[in-house]
Amino acid sequence: MDWKQIYKERLTTAAEAVKLIKSGDRVSVGHAVGEPTHLIDAMVANRENYRNVEINHMVPMGKSEYAQPGMEPYFIHNSLFVGGTTRGTIKAGHGDFVPTYFSQIPNVFERTMPLDVALIHVSPPDEHGYCSLGVSVDYSYKASNVAKTVIAQVNKEMPRTLGDCFVHVSKMTAIVEHDAPIIELQPPKISDVEKAIGENCAKLINDGDCLQLGIGAIPDAVLLFLKNKKDLGIHSEMFSDGVVELVESGVINHKKKNFMPGKAIANFLMGTRRLYDYVNNNPAVYMGPATWVNNPFIAGQNDNLVSVNSCVQVDFLGQVCSESVGTTQISAVGGQVDFVRAAALSRGGRSIIAFPSTASGGKISKIVPFLDQGAAVTTNRYDVEYIITEYGIANLKYRSVRDRARMLIDIAHPDFRDELKEAFEKRFNAKYTGGVSVHMGAWPQLPLI
Repeated sequence: MDWKQIYKERLTTAAEAVKLIKSGDRVSVGHAVGEPTHLIDAMVANRENYRNVEINHMVPMGKSEYAQPGMEPYFIHNSLFVGGTTRGTIKAGHGDFVPTYFSQIPNVFERTMPLDVALIHVSPPDEHGYCSLGVSVDYSYKASNVAKTVIAQVNKEMPRTLGDCFVHVSKMTAIVEHDAPIIELQPPKISDVEKAIGENCAKLINDGDCLQLGIGAIPDAVLLFLKNKKDLGIHSEMFSDGVVELVESGVINHKKKNFMPGKAIANFLMGTRRLYDYVNNNPAVYMGPATWVNNPFIAGQNDNLVSVNSCVQVDFLGQVCSESVGTTQISAVGGQVDFVRAAALSRGGRSIIAFPSTASGGKISKIVPFLDQGAAVTTNRYDVEYIITEYGIANLKYRSVRDRARMLIDIAHPDFRDELKEAFEKRFNAKYTGGVSVHMGAWPQLPLI
């Protein structure tokens, strides 16, 4: 049958489409700014017809009404990443959280948590009947292939990105046309502290390197200090507007990439309309599922891969907590460990954990003798490499635990160094002498066995 006929036959309203969801179903929702908000609103409006519909997704950017108080009879929120609109539900015990590496999440929907329904958000079909998943390929690509029922919001505002990111209309059970602006994430304000951190990070980035950057003030601050670099590339779980600026200035051109040269690789995008217009039909941007983009053995094929991520706390051993404040889950691992390990596999690769030295307006040190009780270890002490604050750079790789603690104290906020030195002496039964060089330089790349 001609795809246009299939499209016409499956075209319906959101109110009718969400009736395909049944009580007890497991439903995945498109990720981040790729949320199909029109379908979600219709699902919530139809809640009286549901009982115990399980909702799964990563970063929530919409209202998340299904996770709010009073929705418990209708929806079970079982999150793969905790965000601002869902933290309260999980803390209150009405929702739950599944710790999973981003690179593994798409396969979870096939093997461990099989999907009944996938809500996806796509561009209009091309002349062959293929719709692009646009800004959110990540797990939606797998979801659209394995869910029993696929409900698609077709939106003319969704950029048509290229790569391994297309869904044919024949795979869609119901099609809902609804045009609306894609959720935008405005660039953060960058403080002087974050600028200092960005400048320190930039000292470890060389001409020709391939970058993985997260989102937020610190990655954006790093980009500020790369304007004098040359021939940088991108292989990252996501990127935002700052990358576009460096592409337009010629700093990022993907020329020196040995793996898929000439292309920026990502699995999702978050930013403003400027970003979405840049990626639309752009052959220099390749979007793929997280199982491929975030796979350390794929990303690690890039020589000189530099991963930059942030955290909540680092303890004396180099254990990194990036997702909880004590027992309160505030986010998740995302792609941090995927790319820390990819950088370790990369020839000439470096992994960086960068963060301000204090929190709560300078009242709390983020470098601590012990992680808070109940805090999750996100990147473990065996994987950690560079730690960066506004006060300097510490390379913890292959250093003893005492040396690690000394180096971390040296880049802690001065207001906390005396108490950290005292804690060092109690913990290690040794006199704190200092004198450990903070920036030891990169260790030679060891051969893989």
